[in-house]
Amino acid sequence: MVNANQTASDRFILLGITGIPNSQVLCILIFIIIYLITLTGNALLVIVVGINIRLQTPMYFFLCNLSIIDICLSSTIVPKIMAVSLAKDKSVSLLECAVQMYCHLSLGATECLILAVMAYDRYAAICKPLQYNTVMNKRFCILMATGSWIFCFVSSFIHVVFTFQLPYCKSHHINHFFCEMPPVLRLSCKDTWLNEVAMKISAVLVAMFSFFLTLISYVHIISTILKIRTNKGRLKTFSTCASHLVVVSVFYSTIMFMYMRSHSAYTPEEDKTVSIIYTAVTPMLNPIIYSIRNKDVKGTLRKRLNRQIPEKF
Repeated sequence: MVNANQTASDRFILLGITGIPNSQVLCILIFIIIYLITLTGNALLVIVVGINIRLQTPMYFFLCNLSIIDICLSSTIVPKIMAVSLAKDKSVSLLECAVQMYCHLSLGATECLILAVMAYDRYAAICKPLQYNTVMNKRFCILMATGSWIFCFVSSFIHVVFTFQLPYCKSHHINHFFCEMPPVLRLSCKDTWLNEVAMKISAVLVAMFSFFLTLISYVHIISTILKIRTNKGRLKTFSTCASHLVVVSVFYSTIMFMYMRSHSAYTPEEDKTVSIIYTAVTPMLNPIIYSIRNKDVKGTLRKRLNRQIPEKF
């Protein structure tokens, strides 16, 4: 049990993933593996794109943005999960809680928009190949990426400021493994209706809009794929698009589940499971699904390794 005397009124206590000691050890091991795979996969992609000029295209530009987001998002959450699981003092200051919430909100929202832009990029490449270079020009790509980062970081800052202006007198025990907005709002002794409405509006504008844009792009992509005459080409392209669509659907649906449902539907254990999917699992899967399987990425890695190995012997 957490000692209530170990925290002051200006601190929160994170209860973590589970209160069962034996389960915590297993959770830590799993998260260490997930975190290492996430860092390795995403860092490799950024390095490979940096050293191979042929990969410096709009698609890989957005993939690098996605990898940077995933590294930062995972680093914001996963180390804290492990720290909370191991530490006796599970309290965090209001400032630390606010910074973690801000980073998580802004990075998660930016990922939603970048995924939508990536889907549009694939739509332009597959459905409008002759116009691709004109549509996805360098200026447009930089504008879309920069706009996504700025919009999400500014809007998230507003949410966090208003969240931490609320009085928290119900409890300071957050039944979660990090400072996420929905669990924190439930601790306020003031009516949080306005905060929740603003949160849902943002979720609709960012997550739902991005999801529908992604879905529409893939509907057009799949209809174009079905027109491919060779079965081999059709199967390969369809397999790639299907894996992309599954990952983004899981990511968007878990975020919408967390941020768009009613206050009465709150279940702490369910919330934790859903949060793990989009804060830890999806950042690990993204580089594997989007890039590591790509023959250009694998070819660059193979050439680099073949160059390095002879130099050492």
